[in-house]
Amino acid sequence: MPAGFFVVLEGPEGAGKTTLAAALAERLRGLGLDPVLVREPGGTPAAEALRSELLDADRPWTPEQELLYMVTARADLVSRVIRPALEAGRLVLSDRFDLSTRAYQGAGRGVPLEHLEWVNRAATGGLVPDLTLILSLPPEAGAARLETTGRTRNRLDRETPEFHHRVLKRYQAEQGPGVRHLDATAPVDRLTDLALAELRAARPDLVPAK
Repeated sequence: MPAGFFVVLEGPEGAGKTTLAAALAERLRGLGLDPVLVREPGGTPAAEALRSELLDADRPWTPEQELLYMVTARADLVSRVIRPALEAGRLVLSDRFDLSTRAYQGAGRGVPLEHLEWVNRAATGGLVPDLTLILSLPPEAGAARLETTGRTRNRLDRETPEFHHRVLKRYQAEQGPGVRHLDATAPVDRLTDLALAELRAARPDLVPAK
C-alpha cells in the first residue's frame, strides 16, 4: 500500500482556497485518484458545530477561546478522518490546517507562539502536511471577491484591514520543505494547473501525468 499524501491549501480570506480545492479534487479524480477532501474548521459533525460557533458574527470570543475551539475541531478531524485516510494510503486535501492558526490566532490575534505550538501539537499529534500550497492575495482583493460572490460576511471576514494584513504577512513569511507559494490572482484553471504540478513533483509515484 502506498504511503498517504497530505496536502493543505492555505491563504487569507477570499484567496480562493475552497474553489481551488474543488477544482483540484476534480482533476485528481480524472486521473483515477479518489482524494479525501476536508475543510477547517469542520469535516466532522462535532467540528462543523464548532465552526458554526467560531464564525458566528455575533459571538464575542476572546483570542484564547477562539484558539481552543479551533484546535478542538482540528483534533476531532485529525483523529476521525485525516489520520485514518493517510494510514489507508489516501491523498487528503485539506482547506486549511495548522498554519491558519499561526496566521489568524498568532499574527492576527497576538496569541503567544509557545501557546499556539503546544496546543497544535496536542491537537494533531505532531502531524505535518507533506505539501502546503499558500495562495497569496491582498486583503482588499479578497474582500472585493467576497462582495462579488455575495457570501455573508462571517466574524473573521469583518475584522479590520490591519488584522488581515497581519495574517497575509505571516502567510508570506512561511518557508520550509514542502511549502509553495502561488499567486491567487491567476485564473482558476491556471492555478489548478500549477497546484497539480506541485503535487506531481512532490509525489510522482502517486499523481500520474496527464
